[in-house]
Formats: sequence, C-alpha cells, structure tokens
Amino acid sequence: MKVERECKIVSKEQVGDAVYMTLEVGDMIRASFRAPGQFVHIRCGEGLLLRRPISVCSCMEDEPDDLLSIVFEVRGEGTRWLAGRELGDSLDVLGLAGNGFDLKPEGRYLLVGGGIGIPPMLGCAQYTGGRATAILGGRSRDKIILEDFFREDCAKVLCATDDGSLGHHGFVDALVRRELSEDRGYDGVLACGPKPMLRNVAKVAEEFGIPCQVSMEERMGCGVGACLVCACDMADGSRKHVCKDGPVFDSREVDWDA
Repeated sequence: MKVERECKIVSKEQVGDAVYMTLEVGDMIRASFRAPGQFVHIRCGEGLLLRRPISVCSCMEDEPDDLLSIVFEVRGEGTRWLAGRELGDSLDVLGLAGNGFDLKPEGRYLLVGGGIGIPPMLGCAQYTGGRATAILGGRSRDKIILEDFFREDCAKVLCATDDGSLGHHGFVDALVRRELSEDRGYDGVLACGPKPMLRNVAKVAEEFGIPCQVSMEERMGCGVGACLVCACDMADGSRKHVCKDGPVFDSREVDWDA
C-alpha cells in the first residue's frame, strides 16, 4: 500500500552527473516495500502539477524513521528543483510505488545497469546478500556511478563503456554474453536502463535460456495507472502501464519492436 509522507533529506552528495540523496521516510518501507526495483513519486515545487518518479536505489527499515536513498540526474525543471534542495529540507513523497523484481534473497542473479538505470540495481545486490554479479554500463567512465557500492555488495563487478575509458570497450550485452558463457549458474538476469540496452540484454538471456526481468523507463503522469503517459506495448498486443503494472516486466512480455 502506497503512503504519502513528508520526508527529510538527511544526506546529499554529487556522484558524477547524478545527485545521491538519503531521506527519512517514516514507516514507508515497513508499510509498502514489495521488492527491490520500486520507485517513489516526489512533488517537485509548488507550481509543478505532476510529481516526478525516481527509482529507489536502496532502502532500510529503521526506527523511528525508515531510510531510503535515491540517485537522479537533472533532466528538467522538476529534477532541477529537487537537486536544489538542501540538508534538512522536507519533500512530499508518495511510495513505495510499482512492482519490483521477482527475486529470492538466497538467489544468485546477474544484475545489469546502464546509465541512470544503475542505481535501482544496487537494491537488488543488497537484497541478495553479496551473491550477485553486477555489469555496469555507461558512455564513459564518469557515467559509471556507484561502482564502489556495488563492489561492497556483489561477488563480482564488471564495467563497460562506449568509449573504452573503463572496463570493456563496448556495450553491456557483450559482457552478459561472456558471463553467461562462462557461468550458467544464475537464477536470472535483472536489468534496468535504456530500452535498446534492455532489448539486447533480453535477447542474450533468451539465447542462454536464463529468465530475464527488465525495468522499463517511461515518462509518467499520474503514477497510478489512470493516464496513458507511461503505456508500454506488450508482445501479446496489449498495453500495460509502467507505473502500475511495472516498472519491472518479464522480458518475454515486452514488444521490443514497438
């Protein structure tokens, strides 16, 4: 059940081009956590009608207030306003929203994050207690955010950059293929990032017969499935809402040619 809370900013730092914030969120996690991969809907400024959806990076039940971290880039007026908030400021936050990844704490997963799709994969790494392998991708070294956090919470971390400035020179799907060729012992592939990346990762996972879940990135309006802004085309011809039915889907559900 989603709850709305006034949440205080208790830490804030710049991580590359992104802003890393930790919020005190009352009992939000205890009341509405389902699985890693959910998001929060944040009111950004008094004059802006629509909230901004931000993926949850990691969260922790605590007393008296649960703690939740978000990582975001400035992409427009709303996120610019959010990036300007300071320690001690309060935010109007609705969450936790959406359906996260279907994974088991004792499972072993291959986590794939691209660009600003990297942060939500950290929650998956923490949830599975250090057994996961993470593959992180970006245009260049400075776009590979949170690498040190993943190294603390994963058995292995691999990186890929478009320009070759860090790790593999190329795209993440090449590393996914290499990892699955060497190790078939994964319970699944979990991915978040741009749609072309997700399509390529899903294709590789299917070739190896490994279940794959993808977190889709779409613009959102209401955040509760009442509008059509975040509609996503499915392989069976139907349309689902990323905010209500997702953001995580089985990769076989998605119409990758739409």
